[in-house]
Amino acid sequence: MRAILKREVKNYIRNPLLWLGIAVGALMIFQEVGSYLDIHYLAEGETIANDYPETYRDGDVFDGYVPATKEQRRTLWEERVREVLTSEFEMEQTEAQAVIDEMKGMDFMAACAHLEKYGYYDAYYEYVNTAYRKGTREEINSYIAEKLKSRTFSYYFSRKFADFAGLFMGFFATVLLSMLFLQDTRRNTYELLHTKPVGAGKYVLGKVGGGFAVCLIILAVLNLIFFGFALTSAGKHGFEVHLSDFLSATCLYILPNMLMIVSIYSLISLLFKSPLPAVPLLFLYMVYSNMGSRNADGIYGYYGRPLAIMVRFPGSFFDTSAPPLAVLNQSLLVLTAVCIILLSIQIWKRRRVY
Repeated sequence: MRAILKREVKNYIRNPLLWLGIAVGALMIFQEVGSYLDIHYLAEGETIANDYPETYRDGDVFDGYVPATKEQRRTLWEERVREVLTSEFEMEQTEAQAVIDEMKGMDFMAACAHLEKYGYYDAYYEYVNTAYRKGTREEINSYIAEKLKSRTFSYYFSRKFADFAGLFMGFFATVLLSMLFLQDTRRNTYELLHTKPVGAGKYVLGKVGGGFAVCLIILAVLNLIFFGFALTSAGKHGFEVHLSDFLSATCLYILPNMLMIVSIYSLISLLFKSPLPAVPLLFLYMVYSNMGSRNADGIYGYYGRPLAIMVRFPGSFFDTSAPPLAVLNQSLLVLTAVCIILLSIQIWKRRRVY
C-alpha cells in the first residue's frame, strides 16, 4: 500500500499542471478574500468613501457598513416604504404616513402582509436590504473591537478562506483525480494488476491514500500562502493571526469533501473500469452541494444540503457562520466515504484472477 501511495504522490508532484493549478487557485481565492485583508481600525479623520446605498443586504465592514439593530432596521424600512408609496404608488405624503401608522404594533411579516393589500409585494426584500447600514468611524471601530474581543482575526478569515478554497478544491480535485485510476483501468493494465500478488485492500487504500495525500499537499501550500497574507496584512494592524485557525477550518470543512471525491473515483473506476464516468457525476454533485434553499421562515440562502461536498460561508466577514448541522454533515461524509472505499475493495476482490 505504501509503495502505491508514494508512486501516486510522486507522479502528481512531478506534473507541472499540479503547480500551475495551485498558482491559479491561489490567485482565484485571493481575488475573493483579498478585500478582507484591508480591514483595520479607522484612524482619526479617516473615512471609507463609496457610492453604495445607505443600506445594503451584503454590506461589509471594509466598505464601511455595520449591522443595523432591529429598531434601526424597522425605521429604515418604514422610510423606504414611505418613499416607494409616494414615488411608485403616487400616494400623497399624508396617505403614505397613514399606511405606516396602520402598521404600528405589527410584527414585520404582518406588516408585509398588510402592504400587499395596497399592491406592494416587495416589502420583504426592502427589509432584507436594511441588514447593514453605513457606519461612522466610531461605530466601525467599535464593531471591529467587539468582534475581535472573543475571536481572533484569523478565525473569521480562515472560514472565508475555507469557503473559497473548498469551492476551488472541489473542481480542481475532480479534474486532477480523474487521472488517479486512468492508467490502471486500461484493459491490459487492469487485467495484469489482477494477476499480481497485491491485496485488494492494499491496492484500493494505496490509490485512495495517494489521491488524498495530493489534496493534502495542495491544501498545505494554500494554507501557508494565505496564512502568510493574513500575518503580513492583518498582523501590521495589530490583529491576532494563528495558523491553527487555518488548519482547523481546512480539516473540518474541506478534507472530508476531498475524501468523498477520491472515494467516489475509486468506486466508479472499479465499477465501470474507467474513472471518466465519475467526472460528470461529480460536477453534478458539486452543483447540488452549492445550491441554495429556503429555511422554515421562507428566507432564501445557503443552509447546506445533506452529504454536500461544499461548505459555504456566506454573509459579511464578522458574521460568518457555518451552515446548520455542518459538523454532522462532514462526519457523515467521512463515514460514507469509508463505506464506499470498503465497497470498492469488495469489487476489486470479485474481479481478481487467481
